[in-house]
Amino acid sequence: MRLIYPDKGLETLCRLFGKTRQGWYQWHQSKTSNALLESIVIKLVKDIREHIGIQKLGARKLQPLINEQLAKNNLRIGRDYLFDVMERNGLKVRQRKRRKPQTTDSSHGFRRYPNLIKELEVHRPEQVWVVDITYLTVGGRFMYLSLITDAFSRKIMGYCLLDNLSTQGPLRALLMAFSNRLYVEKSLIHHSDQGVQYCSQEYVNMLKTHGIRISMTHRGSPQENAIAERVNGILKHHYDLIKSFETLHQAEEAVQKTVESYNYLRPHDSLNGMTPQQVHTAMAMEASVSSDRTIKKDVKAAQD
Repeated sequence: MRLIYPDKGLETLCRLFGKTRQGWYQWHQSKTSNALLESIVIKLVKDIREHIGIQKLGARKLQPLINEQLAKNNLRIGRDYLFDVMERNGLKVRQRKRRKPQTTDSSHGFRRYPNLIKELEVHRPEQVWVVDITYLTVGGRFMYLSLITDAFSRKIMGYCLLDNLSTQGPLRALLMAFSNRLYVEKSLIHHSDQGVQYCSQEYVNMLKTHGIRISMTHRGSPQENAIAERVNGILKHHYDLIKSFETLHQAEEAVQKTVESYNYLRPHDSLNGMTPQQVHTAMAMEASVSSDRTIKKDVKAAQD
């Protein structure tokens, strides 16, 4: 306005818009202060990312670190303000959608089985096994981890890492699970999705040969196999199996150590702070103690 009306004073121009001269100075000072604060925040975002070595450090983690620096001058910023500043200046982390392989192929002609565990109360180990296939990235390609988990103890009974989605991976995991059984005399249900691996004749025959009942989720209902999905998430995110491995040897070693730690070392909130191995063997220990008591009782009776 001063360029258009050079002969008018600032106070006159301010009155034209119903503002005071003091109000204009305050607005101008506020605008300058905001621009200065934004430039400081931008520099802190860049410096902190450079110092930590993570260029994709997001606003939620940056905010407390930035406020720690600003507090030295009695300043503080909110999360929404930081989001806006990062958005305006091209500093916001863009989430790249991770390429994800399809592990379940339900378009096959094999027989599908009903869900036997939907209303079932699981109260002991080796009453229900839940199974699933997840993936790892090795040398820039996908490999597939077949898992068999006990629904009661959460113990991983069998696993196999393979470079393809054939039935061989689930079969090898199943054979390992058989070798780890403690309660062979008890009835067992095998619960899976309707993937071709689990519906194949070879896999179904193996289950039937061992007298195991077959149960499957409805098509497209992953929530019906929630325990298996939960275990996948723990292995990937808590044990970092989601990262990329350079070699097959590294991946196999990581899977083995992860399963051992998960089964024997990691306490579960859902297991009252016990490990899967402790819960899985508890019934066998109780049976052993009960058997010892019975034997001692019989011996005592015979001596009497």
